[in-house]
Amino acid sequence: MTQTSPAPTTTGSGLTLSVRGLTVHYGGVCAVRSVDFTVGAGQAVGIVGANGAGKSSTLKALMGLVPRAVDALRLGDIDLTRVRARDMVRHGVGYVPEGRKVFAGLSVEKNLMLGAYARGWRRHSQQSLAEVYELFPVLGEMRARLAGALSGGQQQMLAIGRALMSRPRLLLLDEPSMGLSPKLVEDILAVLQRLSGEGMSLLLVEQNAKLTFEATTDCLVMENGQVAMTGSAHELRHDPRVRRIYLGL
Repeated sequence: MTQTSPAPTTTGSGLTLSVRGLTVHYGGVCAVRSVDFTVGAGQAVGIVGANGAGKSSTLKALMGLVPRAVDALRLGDIDLTRVRARDMVRHGVGYVPEGRKVFAGLSVEKNLMLGAYARGWRRHSQQSLAEVYELFPVLGEMRARLAGALSGGQQQMLAIGRALMSRPRLLLLDEPSMGLSPKLVEDILAVLQRLSGEGMSLLLVEQNAKLTFEATTDCLVMENGQVAMTGSAHELRHDPRVRRIYLGL
């Protein structure tokens, strides 16, 4: 699975994410069962599937946000199995949660600066801030506005920008197109393609298969908590089996 204007967060030294035997239970229900995959340096990988397939649970488990069992979880030579969710950013993992989760009572700029907390708000955070505003000009125009007053699409841009403030080597995105108009989905796609083109590693979970296939080079198709198929985005988007798994046809 492999994959220019300024790169807002690329460090130039991406590391491979390796996942082996990832399993998630909610009570007696197994939501994710023995999932294996890798995301190479500079690679954009998507996870698609029907509702309830285990996509978001996989991403939350990687971040340590839900209880999990895993045989191996590494980013390069870093063992992530013992890393707490709040410390993942310190190891180069950025996360854009489902539903945006912006701080509604804080300004756009304060939301962004909170994304740089792991770096101690050092002087180069101002450079990151300028790069995010270059990537999302509307955020620069609204920097003093409360995040809760933004539209859904603007809040999604803010959530992505906040994650980029830590200059992650790997960016995880959970349903970034949810609830957005077709025009805003195209805007988010353009941003993801730019980040990928600049060499950032991406792992994208999406209900919107079209967006995923256009934003990534390789995909996992999940069904009932397991990886049912893997392959290039180009191959999978034309595979009738994907229509069966994804649409139930």
